[in-house]
Amino acid sequence: MLPRRTTLASLGALLATPTVRAQPAGWTPSRPIRLIVTYPPGGVNDIVGRIVADPLSRILGQPVIVENRAGAGGNIGTQAASQAEPDGHTILFGTTAMFGVNPILYANSGVDAVRDFTCLGTIGEVANVLSAVPSRMRVTSVTEFIAEAKSRPLIYGSVGNGSSSHLSAVVFLKTAGIDATHVPYRGSSPLVAAMLAQEVDFGFDTTATSTAHAQSGAIRPLAVTTGRRASALPTVPTLKESGMPDYDLGIWFGLFVPTRTPPEIALALSEALERTRTTQTEERLKTAFVDTLHIPRAEVGPWVKASATRWQAIARDARIAID
Repeated sequence: MLPRRTTLASLGALLATPTVRAQPAGWTPSRPIRLIVTYPPGGVNDIVGRIVADPLSRILGQPVIVENRAGAGGNIGTQAASQAEPDGHTILFGTTAMFGVNPILYANSGVDAVRDFTCLGTIGEVANVLSAVPSRMRVTSVTEFIAEAKSRPLIYGSVGNGSSSHLSAVVFLKTAGIDATHVPYRGSSPLVAAMLAQEVDFGFDTTATSTAHAQSGAIRPLAVTTGRRASALPTVPTLKESGMPDYDLGIWFGLFVPTRTPPEIALALSEALERTRTTQTEERLKTAFVDTLHIPRAEVGPWVKASATRWQAIARDARIAID
């Protein structure tokens, strides 16, 4: 089985794409466009950004260059994008955390992504996976899991306090009416190591990290957190299918520009993003364990705000703090 870093690094070969020549009507860029990704190179966010940047470059007729601006939970890159000239030549790669969790974790940062950015469109989403450690839990379904959790104390791991991994678990435990001791690790690799070493009973982590270990039998996937099944683990039910009809928490990605951007520029970029939705792009995203997510242009603004509101409420309820 390949480690996550190796798996993700190998996806770079998938970035070649068929040529798309015609530009959208209206505004067109006059120089290269910066696509600010608020995470380091090599991770899922970076790879998804590059997958989309490639066809965008061809459609817009100018290079779309990924600029990694990591730090402070993504706030450094977000702030840089918000302060950029609103002329269409700087785009922000936005995430669930940036809009839904960071306002709670970094309340005094001065960054307000919902206020400061306009969404050009969504790209895709990743599920977290509820996985049991087989040697510590012999359960094969969410129903069996809940029954066992009510019979003895359990320990679970996440990729860190305030992460989507942690908050997905918080909502699951609350909905199921059960409790468990939380052990926050500093990222996916330490969490996976702890699960493989049988130090915890279960954990929540993304399909990008969980899939290979689930397929090998090292961990047992019981459900995914998104409202639809993940293409990476198509036989694994959703929590919605497993008795939690209101459970739908995915990690989404989208492109944004500062709210001060003229409407005609935002529209041209949104139309260009729409044209990247091809079969080839969809397949590349799936190889990165990302399923396409398309919210209609007229609905995407309210959708982002509703998502942010929901995640912020979950974060407040969990009373999270930065490690």
